Amino acid sequence: MSDSSTTPLAAPAGAVPDTFVHLHASGVSLVLDVTEQRLPAIVHWGAGLGSQSLDDVVALALAAVEPSSGNVVDAAVRVGILPEHHAGWEGKPGIVGHREGTSWSPRFTLEGIELDGSPVADGGLVETGAALLVFHAQDREAALGLVLEVELLQSGLLRARAEVRNEASGTYTVGDVNLAFPVPARAREVLDFAGRWSRERVPQRHDLVVGIHEREGRKGRTGPDAVTVLSVGIPGFEFSSGEVWGVHVGFSGNHRHYAEQLSAGAQVIGGGELLLPGEVRLAEGESYRTPWVFGAYGDGLDAQAHRFHRFLRARESHPTRPRPVTLNVWEAVYFDHDVPRLLDLADRAAALGVERFVLDDGWFLGRRDDTSGLGDWTVDRDVWPDGLGPLVDRVTGLGMEFGLWFEPEMVNEDSELARAHPEWIMQTGGRLPIRGRNQQVLNIGIPEAYDHVLDAMSDILSAHDIAYIKWDHNRDLIDAGTAPTGVAGVHEQTLATYRLMDELKRRFPALEIESCSSGGARVDLGVIERTDRVWVSDCIDPLERQQMMRWTMQLMPAELLGSHIGATVNHTTGRTHELSFRAATALFGHFGIEWDLAKATDSENADLAEWIDVHKTHRALLHSGDMMRADTIDPAFQVYGAIAEDKSEALIFLAFLDRPTISPRGRFTIPGLHPEKRYRVAPVTVGTPDHGRADPAWYGDGSGVVLSGRALDSAGLHLPGSFPERVVMYRITEV
Repeated sequence: MSDSSTTPLAAPAGAVPDTFVHLHASGVSLVLDVTEQRLPAIVHWGAGLGSQSLDDVVALALAAVEPSSGNVVDAAVRVGILPEHHAGWEGKPGIVGHREGTSWSPRFTLEGIELDGSPVADGGLVETGAALLVFHAQDREAALGLVLEVELLQSGLLRARAEVRNEASGTYTVGDVNLAFPVPARAREVLDFAGRWSRERVPQRHDLVVGIHEREGRKGRTGPDAVTVLSVGIPGFEFSSGEVWGVHVGFSGNHRHYAEQLSAGAQVIGGGELLLPGEVRLAEGESYRTPWVFGAYGDGLDAQAHRFHRFLRARESHPTRPRPVTLNVWEAVYFDHDVPRLLDLADRAAALGVERFVLDDGWFLGRRDDTSGLGDWTVDRDVWPDGLGPLVDRVTGLGMEFGLWFEPEMVNEDSELARAHPEWIMQTGGRLPIRGRNQQVLNIGIPEAYDHVLDAMSDILSAHDIAYIKWDHNRDLIDAGTAPTGVAGVHEQTLATYRLMDELKRRFPALEIESCSSGGARVDLGVIERTDRVWVSDCIDPLERQQMMRWTMQLMPAELLGSHIGATVNHTTGRTHELSFRAATALFGHFGIEWDLAKATDSENADLAEWIDVHKTHRALLHSGDMMRADTIDPAFQVYGAIAEDKSEALIFLAFLDRPTISPRGRFTIPGLHPEKRYRVAPVTVGTPDHGRADPAWYGDGSGVVLSGRALDSAGLHLPGSFPERVVMYRITEV
């Protein structure tokens, strides 16, 4: 590694030559040390370095070597992306596994490298833009093979995954496979998220200290308290500034994220799937592949979030047609599926401009409450004597799409399915697990159970013009084993769920799926590979949603986040809010309604129609622009919005969440616009004006004011006066 020659680095005959790789995209550089036939180690991951020579990267690698500390191993510890214990790494190892107690500390030798599918054979420096690297390695003593994929995406997002293969007779038991990305010593503050049902994505910060900050998800689903993105940055990092490095495990089952600092000074962030005992036991020739582990670097939290958003928006599967304004009937009717009432709701929705009508829980056999019926996916003829056809035909005849609720992974004990196949209920220890929401988990890891659910859902989707599934998942996986052995089954259950979603999409190519899991308990980059939006939370109280939407956007863009207007009195919190606050809060997302429209007044219906029109006018910007969250100077209000990629326009929201401690409150700034361009900033007024609002002088006659992007970012505009729990919107257009 100390050889600074610009010629290819020498290697023994038949060995992989020493190589350095510099990938760069969207202002991010990733420099890898692939020398001495070892697994790749990250020399630099962060701000772009510009073009580098071989001498440059060799010097960079040398400069990154930490001197050996006292009373540790006698060589510099090299931390690979898959950390290896044999190299002296005393932190969390990359692979935890064994072969009847042996082969527990593998030492892999690199045997080949591919760059975007082509072999890398010459060594030296490989420098290119966004690319996929595949490393092939072996541990002949432990009889293990390894394929490690490392990719820098065009958005500047880093991702990696590993596949471990057993190459000997007998069983190799895999406990963990963790991937790790180093972060520099200046990154000393941790941000991640907690939460609970109906209050997801609650941010929490603390110092990174010696030891490990580890967040495990053992719910069998991502969880309302999921870490979402675990970030480590320079102290005080904000939305607009401060280097920050984050990690996200793209998996919907059990998982872990961690940040670790060793007393010797090295620190990493990483994660992987959390495997339960015995879930992965590899026979000869079998392999286990981890989910993608994503790394996101940015100068500020918004820059970090933009990398996730641009990656998601660049996918072929990303929804590109306008996101349909949705009415979901759950909070309107609950289990009371009265057909004339639902037909009336469809008429009212269409008249307002709704584009998708979703029938929620309660349409199938025996489902009058949440104690029975799950698993029996046939229409209940006692409630629907003519089947779903009359409602589907009315909805589609009015020009709306029809959507239907399923909970495919669950079963009630009081169901025809559970009585016929009690062995399909996930269980261990010869006992049924404790119930959650009066239900159990259906083990679709069993092929026969999987086929049963697939066929039942396909029959319904084939019989009707159904464009959308609300896919729910209302309980954690407790004692989630396979009868009669009780072997842990969360890993297989998660993969079976993915296969089921993929197969339904294959059979019904136009079908869209929403990931709903007791609200926002399955929000991750694994499920979004095969779904088209996530339900952020079962709580649509706008005061709560202001925070939940704000922080869920750290991972996913607005068009993937279900965001609905609820009733005047919120069903979860009991709070009462003006329609303007409920609607403006819901606007920046995949907009919809969760309200009994028959109870809305004529004035509310007129306002609601205006809000729907405003959303349709601006959704192209809201669903393609760069999210902006201004750094908060007073927790009583927050500024956020969407700015067009070319900086030509923006829609900005000023949310008053509380009463400030001082008045007047001063100015707010709008970052993210082009500093040299001039913009008109004008208020957007929709429906019945809010009382409790005092307009500032710069509003003028309503046409607003013209200022440069630099002035808006630096000097800003005076806040209007407002009661709390209100939102003011501004349209910004280039002059």
